[in-house]
Amino acid sequence: MTSSESLETRDPWMWIVVFLGVTTFANALWMLAGPMHWYTELPAAVPDTGPFNPHFVRDIGCAFLTTGVALVWAFFSPRFRLPLITISAVFLAAHAILHAYDTLRGALGHDHWMLDLPGVYLPGLLLPFIAFRLAREDRARNS
Repeated sequence: MTSSESLETRDPWMWIVVFLGVTTFANALWMLAGPMHWYTELPAAVPDTGPFNPHFVRDIGCAFLTTGVALVWAFFSPRFRLPLITISAVFLAAHAILHAYDTLRGALGHDHWMLDLPGVYLPGLLLPFIAFRLAREDRARNS
């Protein structure tokens, strides 16, 4: 890593990226290793979304694993940062939109606005913001 890359990882937004990456990765490992435990013990009232399906929990765990790896990779690799964060932002924003849709249509109770705020809505809002910011900086640098 060059000194300029080292300085780029000190950007406060990149610390948010690596935090989201590590927590997303940890959540994925929990989903893959103990799907029933994750389903019943995650403080986001997952049982409200439907009956337990271990295969489905692990499928989604694979998506979170991919996202977590991409975000940690983005933190350490400025060269690939924009595409890695952008693809991760697509997944996390789509996930947040799905939760909002289900809450708005009444499939989830209104308590889910707050239950889903830290783990679904904030990542789904922050990461697209960071991706747009990086894209704008990249265009400015290359103009």
